[in-house]
Amino acid sequence: MKIESLEDLYLEQLQLLLDAETQVASVLPEMLEACTSEELRDALEEQLETAQEQAARLEKVLARATVQGIAARQTCTGMEGLVREARQQITRAMSSDVRNAAILAAVRRLEHYEIAAYGTARTYATLLNDTESATLLEQTLEEEKDADRTLTEVAEQVNADLLSRGDLPSVVVTEGIEEAV
Repeated sequence: MKIESLEDLYLEQLQLLLDAETQVASVLPEMLEACTSEELRDALEEQLETAQEQAARLEKVLARATVQGIAARQTCTGMEGLVREARQQITRAMSSDVRNAAILAAVRRLEHYEIAAYGTARTYATLLNDTESATLLEQTLEEEKDADRTLTEVAEQVNADLLSRGDLPSVVVTEGIEEAV
């Protein structure tokens, strides 16, 4: 698809987001299986349920944005790389505590990618005067930010537990995304 207008770019961003959500939904069960932290498990289960809801919402937005039927599906290579990296990191982490920290680092990268992508799509919808889609995308953006805050809290506990056992975490917890946006 040639990108010749903001509408074209918006449509492509929506298609990439739908693929990204599908990829996230495919890797979360693997993360759930690999984690041992109950708090992390709860957060990942919530993420999986939310990702499925977000994909359905995104399909609705995509259908609204598409004038001539759904265009060919796009592959989100950015998310593909993050998912591949997550899978590799999880399999290399030997102890369960380090694996939990690795899962948190990976899932937070996925969340931050989605936050940036949904923020961009919401802005495009607003600029194109598609207020209904902008509202739906804003809802998803807020869910992603909430998930990041939850994962930050879980990471603080998981990493503190890891340090108390004498191991060094592979991730340093930073302030939540709401401070950086």
